[in-house]
Amino acid sequence: MSEAARQASVWPTVRSIPVSAVTDAKPPGRLRPARPEQVAGSSGTGRDTSGGPRIPASKGAATGVGTRGARPAGVGARANPAAELGFSGDPGQRGDPGDGMLHAQMVWDGTLATNRLDELGVSIERQRVETEGVTVGVGLLVDGWPADVRACVQSVIDHTTAHLLAIDLGNVDGAGDVLADLAGRYQDRISVWHVNEAPHWLGGTATWGESRAKLLMLDDSEVHVLMDTSVVMSGDALTPLVAAVVEGAVAAGWKGAEPSADGLQWFPAGPGKVRALLGDLMAVRRSAALGALPESARYGLNADLELSLALSGDLVVPDVHLPVRELRQHDVAAGYRDHESQRNYDGVLRMLGAS
Repeated sequence: MSEAARQASVWPTVRSIPVSAVTDAKPPGRLRPARPEQVAGSSGTGRDTSGGPRIPASKGAATGVGTRGARPAGVGARANPAAELGFSGDPGQRGDPGDGMLHAQMVWDGTLATNRLDELGVSIERQRVETEGVTVGVGLLVDGWPADVRACVQSVIDHTTAHLLAIDLGNVDGAGDVLADLAGRYQDRISVWHVNEAPHWLGGTATWGESRAKLLMLDDSEVHVLMDTSVVMSGDALTPLVAAVVEGAVAAGWKGAEPSADGLQWFPAGPGKVRALLGDLMAVRRSAALGALPESARYGLNADLELSLALSGDLVVPDVHLPVRELRQHDVAAGYRDHESQRNYDGVLRMLGAS
């Protein structure tokens, strides 16, 4: 798209973008009623305390969800487990060829590994068949990081059949130009709205809540996916999320979270039912999200927790490995982040207190 053509299609504000999609809250016809016992394939523990807290409310600044720490040396580990089976640990060592027990164990281990792969492939294919008739829209807010935008969008195109909807906030660092180029190449898969407003967290006036609400209204899919441009897929990560929603969850996500007893901290949680989902990659029944999304949120951090608590129904993390990774954390000025994340978190605390 030429610069003149791009400028001609730029809206002055997010609010000025016209909406023609159906925005009523009728239950989508192809999504099944809630069946919690079958959602995600596992009840889960509901809590993974191996990660760090998401936000210490006393400081207001979010630290991000912790990742699983490496197992300390000597804890639950053996110095040379291969030696117990007749191996030296040398990659060229084949063990005792006459050891029938060892041979049987190796065959059994190989069979189990193959079966696990087969089960995973069959499960994903079954989910694709079951979700084939369900419409899915992936919503993106583009606010800079052009290389990440290209990688994120391309991963959606390459590994899913979902339609992608994106709002470009102010063409920060040329990210809107990258989006326009991709939309020109995949016209049947990508819909883009460019606006002159810069994002609120970069000194502009476009807010996370208003922008996300606009994407929801522009989408006419049954399942809407909130996705951050810092996230890329190396495979089909959407089908398990959509399948969980089809089976009865109100939302399913890549990362779950559970609050501490006093509500002042959130910890990684899942698989299975969780209290909240993070907005990095989260599939939700669009009709349910329309009335739950916090439109007043100026910044997205902790607004995803507020959205989760406002949803009525089960939120789950599927009990499968999703081929997803984060490229890098898209951060903003610390002072703004601390103030706005605390502002959003105050709403989360109010909702926890009312529950």
